[in-house]
Amino acid sequence: MAAASDSSGSSVRKRRVDSSKTETKSADSSEEHGAESSEDTEKEKRFTSTQRGTYWLTRIVLLRAVAFIYFVAFSVAYNQNRQLIGENGLMPCKNYLNSVKRYVGGKIGMAAFAYTPSILWLLDWSDMDANLDGIALAGMALSAFVLVTGMANMVIMVTLWVLYHSLVSVGQLWYSFGWESQLLETGFLAIFLCPLWTLSQVPLRCPPSLICIWTFRWLIVRIMLGAGLIKIRGDKCWRDLTCMDYHYETQPVPNPMSYYMHRSPWWFHRFETLSNHLIELVFPFFTFLGRRMCMVNGAIQILFQVVLIVSGNLSFLNWLTIVPSLACFDDASLGFLFHSGGGAKKAVLEIQNDEAAGRKPKPTKGMFIRRVVNISLGILISYLSTPVMLNLLSSRQVMNTSFDPLRIVNTYGAFGSITKERTEVIFQGTLSQDPKDPDAVWKEYQFLCKPGDIYRRPCLISPYHYRLDWLMWFAAFQTYEQSEWVIHIAGRLLSNDSTVLSLLDHNPFQGRETPRWVRGEHFRYKFSQPGSSSAAQGKWWLRKRIGAYFPSRGSERTQRLLQVQELASPTHTKELNP
Repeated sequence: MAAASDSSGSSVRKRRVDSSKTETKSADSSEEHGAESSEDTEKEKRFTSTQRGTYWLTRIVLLRAVAFIYFVAFSVAYNQNRQLIGENGLMPCKNYLNSVKRYVGGKIGMAAFAYTPSILWLLDWSDMDANLDGIALAGMALSAFVLVTGMANMVIMVTLWVLYHSLVSVGQLWYSFGWESQLLETGFLAIFLCPLWTLSQVPLRCPPSLICIWTFRWLIVRIMLGAGLIKIRGDKCWRDLTCMDYHYETQPVPNPMSYYMHRSPWWFHRFETLSNHLIELVFPFFTFLGRRMCMVNGAIQILFQVVLIVSGNLSFLNWLTIVPSLACFDDASLGFLFHSGGGAKKAVLEIQNDEAAGRKPKPTKGMFIRRVVNISLGILISYLSTPVMLNLLSSRQVMNTSFDPLRIVNTYGAFGSITKERTEVIFQGTLSQDPKDPDAVWKEYQFLCKPGDIYRRPCLISPYHYRLDWLMWFAAFQTYEQSEWVIHIAGRLLSNDSTVLSLLDHNPFQGRETPRWVRGEHFRYKFSQPGSSSAAQGKWWLRKRIGAYFPSRGSERTQRLLQVQELASPTHTKELNP
């Protein structure tokens, strides 16, 4: 019995020991499995999330953004260049090139290219319209390719830059806006994002240069500081926080949202103005305060530009200003824009994992040359930024100015002064033989977007740009002597010129005889009050005549007929027969 009992106890102890061993082994196995699972999870996480401080995906986003702006700009050029600077345009670029040629000594040489950098010097001038269309179409095709594929090389980006530079250089007044230089500077920087020949979203042997990324960041800093400082030094209303009381109504080309934002409470306008100062003068310095603060600045700048896009038609300016703000974000922050299953993001993850495992591509001669090029870019931008920074610090700051003929680094700024009243020049024509006849019926021409007909809703066209409509805004607070091209338009309207009429929305003499007289009338415009009786009648605008902007102009034949009538009148007969 005792033996049996001992045997039984021994058996129980053995089972307990075996059970303990099994549990220990199970626990060890579980720990090992947990460690392996944790390690696998870490590997999986590393494989599916992009790292901080790299800019492979940022480069793709930047290139596509630049290509989008190029596409819009070349589209505007294709649709309007013939009317503005073509053979029969308002300011033919052929005449301008001939003037430059005479100015530099009558030869097409380096002096001519330095004064007006344009490939048009090398083309046949017998059909300038075809040249202009060819440049615009080539630009549209190349930019569309980059936009759709997300791939580019230096050859493509240089070509885009040269093509647009060629148009801006001969565009004269029509291409005198600050965003033309801003696009050229942005496009120049985009050249250095790309490999020389390779067409790939993620070119393995051409990693994005941190120097190039910083040139974009430096651009957005200068843009915002220039805009902020010109306001503080300019119109008093920016300092007493009242500028936004006027801006929505008096900006060049309002949109439907401008109508409603103009009627915001006074405190909201004060908040807008103060926020504008903070965004343009304070937040840009966040760029230099580390990754997170740089991203904060980038996000705020993009949001600010979106608000401006929603509240007005400022061409592609605000869209373009978003581009350098994108450089504030690295691959980790932009990864959500890309699919994880394949394509660019997968390629970037593979590169990052190879680097983490110590498998880096061997340095090549081309990679060394590229590093030298990137350093040279940094030195060039630093050197060309010197006069720009001196201008920013100057109490006599000028905006939207280039200090080099290639417009590589420029000064920027917008709305340093705000007009407190909106005035418009309205073209009118009549079939009456005598423009002074009180019974003469004057009919109005309507532009594509600028205010005219008080019943027409403000247009929504951004990022597209009607160049003539913008210039008419400037002409309205100048005299016609300061804007001679306005009189040139009147002369074209007298002949129902199809070239100029294609820039307008409504020709009151369509399908009828040409007008005998054309005049410019000056009006003061105000938004109607939402909910008022005027708004209920469908009026977006209220207007009041100021006076004549330029006197009636008639064709030579009409003027001769009028002179004959005046000479035959009793008054003149009496004067001729004393």
